[in-house]
Amino acid sequence: MKAVIPAAGFGTRFLPITKAQPKEMLPVYDKPTIQYVVEEAVASGIDDILIITGRGKRAIEDHFDRSIELELALNNSGKHDYLKQLEDISNLASIHFIRQKQPRGLGDAILCGERFVGSEPFAVLLGDTITINKVPCTKQLMDVYDEYGGSVIAVERVEKSRIPFYGIIKGRGEGKVYRIEDLVEKPSIEEAPSNLGIIGRYVLTPEIFDCIKNVEPGVGGEIQLTDALRLLRERQPLHAYEFRGRRYDIGNKLDWLKSTIEVALENEEVGEELRNYLRRLIT
Repeated sequence: MKAVIPAAGFGTRFLPITKAQPKEMLPVYDKPTIQYVVEEAVASGIDDILIITGRGKRAIEDHFDRSIELELALNNSGKHDYLKQLEDISNLASIHFIRQKQPRGLGDAILCGERFVGSEPFAVLLGDTITINKVPCTKQLMDVYDEYGGSVIAVERVEKSRIPFYGIIKGRGEGKVYRIEDLVEKPSIEEAPSNLGIIGRYVLTPEIFDCIKNVEPGVGGEIQLTDALRLLRERQPLHAYEFRGRRYDIGNKLDWLKSTIEVALENEEVGEELRNYLRRLIT
């Protein structure tokens, strides 16, 4: 299975940070956000990855490319641990890049991967969301796909106040798997059919591309993936899976800060010292 990682958005909620810095390159502790995403795909058994970028996103390509001058400098100065880190990044997977010509929404970004994907199911991992678990979220979705067929969407239960910020599903099922009956993009709390929010991980069949092509642009001329998924549901089974693990949303400045702190607290090198510092800070 191949993976598509959309990373073409402007990151306007992070301005002025993202004026010259892609949102996906913002660090969460010691790695850029998108490296966590690529590592999840690789840990799920995927080694052929397409990243959808846009203008001003060259730093993403540079990060996964080799840096010969820096590698030579590290080798000559005997900093072999740092050198290995760089080599590991550039050897993570076979990573390809294509630009979304205009910012026309998530659906259009995924459509840019049609030729790359071909006629096989593929994974989609949003470039601004990190998930952590011993069994990666994407691998969990792949297992559900193998058992149930059709396309699969990762969801989690979100706080009531956060419902208007998510795509919300209506579904029925037992345990962690739901047969989707409808999807609503950012509903009001009163109109939401559940509190199961879509979190940016999918396994999709190639039929999604035809559905995207038949979706009318919405607000701002954007093509919503949620609308395409509603069309897809009419053609084949569509399931949601309440994934096991933790999710870090890098969607706004506060959540980004929380994510960095939480990840750092679990780090053996700095976690305890940071924990003690935070205790002193709030007393």
